[in-house]
Amino acid sequence: MSNTEKKLFLLDAYALIYRAHFAFSKNPRINSSGLNTGVMMGFTNTLLEVLNKQKPTHIAVVFDTPKPTFRHERYPQYKAHRDATPEDIKIAVPYVKKIVEAFGIPIVEKDGFEADDVIGTIAKKAAKEGFTVYMMTPDKDYAQLVEERIFLYKPAYMGNAVSILGVPEVLAKWNIEHIDQVRDILGMHGDASDNIPGIPGVGAKTAVKYVKAYGSIEGLLNHVHELKGKAKENVENFGEQGLLSKELATIKTDVPVNYSLDEMEYTGPNNEQLKALFDELEFRTLARRLFGEQDTASTKPTNAPQLSMFGQVNQQATHEQTALTPLATIETTEHNYHLISSPDEAAYLVEYLQMQEEFCFDTETTHISAMEAELVGLSFCYVPGEAYYVPVSENPEEVKELLSIFNPVFENEKIRKIGQNLKYDMLVLKKYGTRVKGELFDTMLAHYLIDPDARHGMDALAENYLHYQPISIKTLIGGRNLPKTMREVPLEKIVEYAAEDADITLQLKHKLAPLVQDKAIANLLNQMELPLLKVLTQVEFNGVKIDEMVLQAMSGELEEESLKVRDSIYALAGEDFNIASPKQLGVILFEKLKLVEKPKKTKTGQYATGEEILSRLANQHEIARKILEFRELQKLKSTYVDALPQMVSKFDGLIHTNYSQTVAATGRLSSLNPNLQNIPVRTPKGREIRKAFIPRNGSNVILSADYSQIELRIMAAFAKDEHMIEAFTQGRDIHAATAAKIFKVPLTDVTPEMRSKAKSANFGIIYGISAFGLSQNMNIPRKEAAELINNYFEEFPAIKLYMDKAINQARENGFVTTLMGRKRFLRDINSRNAVMRGFAERNAINAPIQGTAADIIKLAMINIDNWMQKNKVQSKMIMQVHDELVFDVPEQELELMKTQVAQLMQNAVQLDVPMEVGLGSGANWLEAH
Repeated sequence: MSNTEKKLFLLDAYALIYRAHFAFSKNPRINSSGLNTGVMMGFTNTLLEVLNKQKPTHIAVVFDTPKPTFRHERYPQYKAHRDATPEDIKIAVPYVKKIVEAFGIPIVEKDGFEADDVIGTIAKKAAKEGFTVYMMTPDKDYAQLVEERIFLYKPAYMGNAVSILGVPEVLAKWNIEHIDQVRDILGMHGDASDNIPGIPGVGAKTAVKYVKAYGSIEGLLNHVHELKGKAKENVENFGEQGLLSKELATIKTDVPVNYSLDEMEYTGPNNEQLKALFDELEFRTLARRLFGEQDTASTKPTNAPQLSMFGQVNQQATHEQTALTPLATIETTEHNYHLISSPDEAAYLVEYLQMQEEFCFDTETTHISAMEAELVGLSFCYVPGEAYYVPVSENPEEVKELLSIFNPVFENEKIRKIGQNLKYDMLVLKKYGTRVKGELFDTMLAHYLIDPDARHGMDALAENYLHYQPISIKTLIGGRNLPKTMREVPLEKIVEYAAEDADITLQLKHKLAPLVQDKAIANLLNQMELPLLKVLTQVEFNGVKIDEMVLQAMSGELEEESLKVRDSIYALAGEDFNIASPKQLGVILFEKLKLVEKPKKTKTGQYATGEEILSRLANQHEIARKILEFRELQKLKSTYVDALPQMVSKFDGLIHTNYSQTVAATGRLSSLNPNLQNIPVRTPKGREIRKAFIPRNGSNVILSADYSQIELRIMAAFAKDEHMIEAFTQGRDIHAATAAKIFKVPLTDVTPEMRSKAKSANFGIIYGISAFGLSQNMNIPRKEAAELINNYFEEFPAIKLYMDKAINQARENGFVTTLMGRKRFLRDINSRNAVMRGFAERNAINAPIQGTAADIIKLAMINIDNWMQKNKVQSKMIMQVHDELVFDVPEQELELMKTQVAQLMQNAVQLDVPMEVGLGSGANWLEAH
């Protein structure tokens, strides 16, 4: 090593482990065994970044040990306020150590000392021996160790780039003259995370001021007579505490640790050991990065038609597939991307497509909304590495003429069509009269079923499964927004961009297809999600008509009413203020009016004024009721009444929502632009919005078909509760029947109040509600809520058994399943944190019920659509909202539709409890619902 710069990286293990934990906390990575692998993934990525980009000659990872340190002996309260180590981290640490060892990197630790001290000791010695040392940690305290050959290396995090701090950077960042003064600042203002007390009243700015004036804590104590008032009093009384804090914050550099710098020389990983670990943790992408698995992108087909090519690239990657290969790109991968520049060439391509069992296609358009988009071009791929781009005219008639060449292959039911988010492409083509028929494979949907909580976009999938980075859309169009710009992009760039999309999607299909062979996943994909994709394409295309005059009138009424409510709020407050400002509202409610003795505050120190807080106050204080009313009026006006007319499509004057199958882990559909699921139904004013949803012509009516209490019925069936099943079978009022049971009175003596409480209990139980939650929902004492729940379980013991069984199965398996086999992973089900565990337990109870309800209505939609197509009815399915389907129906088909829709919904699945469907029809959605 004498002729090479000796570069030593010392990694603070726990600091990086915690960093990985928080980075993945909102998007956990759960493998098929239910293990949360986020910490291991984050740490490994960090390790690879260092090895790949920094290329250290020497490296070591330093761990804390569980034994108390000399600081605990010196100050027993040291770190006393720290929360218990999160359970995910406890589970992850042994794996992290195995990963470090498999990389061939030594682990260093010493009882009685922290990683800081061990790193400080090694760093100082290594620097004296000519090493350049990088202490890799986000911990600012390490700044005190920086010198000419020792640097603080703060890894990239949450959008912040890597930061390397030498002596000048530390002096500038801390605003000090000498590195050693870092310890004085830490001693003066303390460290809440480590429970180092510091000197009361001295924050970071004051500490810098004192250091500039007196050089150190010792200098400050020698000049305490120069201070005045409270500052002088604090330094006099707590000066010794400041010296102790400086001592505690000082990193030792003379730890008696056994290590050898020669042993830290990096010679590479143990591939077999690392492969076994990655296989266990299911780190497929990392395995490809490390072991260089070749993908089919480099395969050049021999049977491809030799068409005219524009910007064709044939580049073989020149770098070796080493252990640390960067992501492949279009520049580093062999491929043949062709431009189809004439109708003859298009017909020639169709001949080849007609001979395939499957092909991938993609559309290039001018807009992210399919119904607003114009088609710019089509791309096709049937052999990995070989793809074709077909540009289209801006003239819609010429587009249809070109598409007529491709219609025979699109409509060929014997050829499987592959795509990423196929619904969008199918909808775009449908606008031009082209129908996509036959079996489908959607890579986005397939991955959603494999890993519901992960990202399903093509870029993420390409990186994770192909170790490939597709062309960025921002790079393609120069950072501009997508709408209206695709036609401005040079043709040779669109050829590469579009053809690459089809090529990568086909390769992803080859990777994902084996992973969906699991029976439950295969059934969900082939019998539910892919058939539903076709149904949703039609539903979105159908659209729904709105009466803009109704909305315009509502807007004026809401504006007038909100002004009246605003004035009444001002009168109750005794002054005008900005009701929309949480800060101003908090001051009025809790400082001026003093509605609560000890009001809750947010993390930023402002008073909490959210809906939950105001709802609790609403029963006692009129101003809280008025503020809630004002907010509702404002939201109805801005979010729905004024917004809906802006969403009317130029294509046909209708509203076309976008349904997503891959957002909710429960399996429920979500909708966007507009979000139909969120249109209010609980308040009279909210329900009025439905009046604006009308049939597309005067001779039609709106038909609504709504599953009645579907989740309660599913719960009764899952629990096999005889009393509930009997009540549902006999068509009795389930809430009244429940009330009679838990209040122990005859059914005829059940009061409206009893029924209301029983209804809250019924729906609360589905969500695993606690006595506290039920008391909050019903505004009753917690004791009464607890008694209500106890009575409920006494009368319905099978429900309690179901809940306990669901939780126990989740604890054992790490997941729960719906009736159709859809999995929901519950990473915190065995957590020692009561809050996190309680949330997971509630999901264990509810997810199978809610997910089964979602699956049932999906199956109903598929069956209804099949029946409608087979019988060629003129009626159209136009909306799906939670447990409700909405249709636009000619008067002459109304009775037929009512009969068939009800029957198909009721028989979507067979349970021990009958499904009941509420039907209604009218001149608008409000009348029908």
